[in-house]
Amino acid sequence: MIMNEESIFSSTLYRLSLQAHLFFRTIVPEPQHRRPITLSNAYILTLPFYPMLLMGYLARRPNTYLLRLCLAPLIIWIIIKTYYSHYWVQPSLNVYNWGMGLLALAMTARALEFAYLPQGILKRGEVRPGEMLTPAVSRKQGVHAPGDGSSLKRPASGLFPLWFQDSMEVLCAMRGMGWQFGEGLHVPEQTRPIERAAYLKATLRSWTINYIALDLLESFIKLTPNLHSPSGGSIFLHTLSPLPRYMVSTSVQFATGIAFIMGFGMVYDLLTLFCVGLLMHSPTSWPPLFDKPWATTSLHDFWAKRWHQILRQTFLVFGGFPGKRIAGDAGLVIGTFLASGLFHDLSMYCMGQGTSWVVVLFFLSQAFGMISERMWRKITGKRVGGWPGRVWTYLCVVGLGQPCIDTWHRRGLGGGLVIPPMLSPTRRIFPLFQRIFETVRKS
Repeated sequence: MIMNEESIFSSTLYRLSLQAHLFFRTIVPEPQHRRPITLSNAYILTLPFYPMLLMGYLARRPNTYLLRLCLAPLIIWIIIKTYYSHYWVQPSLNVYNWGMGLLALAMTARALEFAYLPQGILKRGEVRPGEMLTPAVSRKQGVHAPGDGSSLKRPASGLFPLWFQDSMEVLCAMRGMGWQFGEGLHVPEQTRPIERAAYLKATLRSWTINYIALDLLESFIKLTPNLHSPSGGSIFLHTLSPLPRYMVSTSVQFATGIAFIMGFGMVYDLLTLFCVGLLMHSPTSWPPLFDKPWATTSLHDFWAKRWHQILRQTFLVFGGFPGKRIAGDAGLVIGTFLASGLFHDLSMYCMGQGTSWVVVLFFLSQAFGMISERMWRKITGKRVGGWPGRVWTYLCVVGLGQPCIDTWHRRGLGGGLVIPPMLSPTRRIFPLFQRIFETVRKS
């Protein structure tokens, strides 16, 4: 009788797990079953933005909590289904599949946040959503240039209805400047002049520098053996002896990290030029993205202040807030970095090369490193800082980060198309120098 009950339970559990797997695969199909993106169906990639626009609107209106809760599962299904069931076919564009995965998970976190907050998304000083008509960024605090007259006005307010402006504002508020969910956010000091013309000139100069630097770094990475192919390769060249091998891997790692900074900066500068130059945003609405990450003095300083904070709320929603409910402040830190590791790895699943716990373990190591800093402060009464803190941070981020970077390059990160060769100054100039050198040598 007992054996019969156990077999029934096992059979039921098996059927449930099988149905769950089949349901999961209807949303996230196997890589070989995904639909290729073509010019005729590329419009599909814009579909999740429409229900998210609705969700943003509802999050800024009172008495919409139940409606948001009901809509959230459907909207999340649309987001995941759209970006995880389509792919860019050309191998060099596979890195864009990673971008789609990142976008899908970031949008999912926003949908969850919009749904589970009963009061909606509030600006600083608001009691009910929608009360404040001025942009949230006009209420940001703790920055070098807290705002000017133009930051109190809605840009391009005559072109779009108020509800659309309100919804777009909350959708694009990734860092949370001026919003209640952005409390405690570190915003880097403004380093550019606030006068509009001078600010745009400085931003254009920054974009040019970021573009050229990214092009140089991408070209260097592609010159490294194993990394030029979209199919991927290791940063560890096993044909070399240990010392040269780790010199090459460390150089590639630094090049990859700086390329991330320059790439983020280039895109951010381009958006800044568009929004400040054409949509007449206030220059104070676009503070720097990074805060000199190379000058870090502790892990807390690096991850909470120096590195970009665009995905801060995403990781808090996915892991930080649940972790805090389970294990307090330690759970907050561990949950946040666990969410970061899963976010970076599960998004890369879109590249069709599986998943890896190496990425998750790297980000978890950063959490335990930050907890160690807190314990050090409790024991000694001193914060981690100065040159010892800088060495410690570089060891934790660079030393422990090499397997993570290697995992990304094994999946084809280095061989992906970032700057097209025809738009690459580096790859157009080097062949020219090579031809000149060969001509001189022959003469």
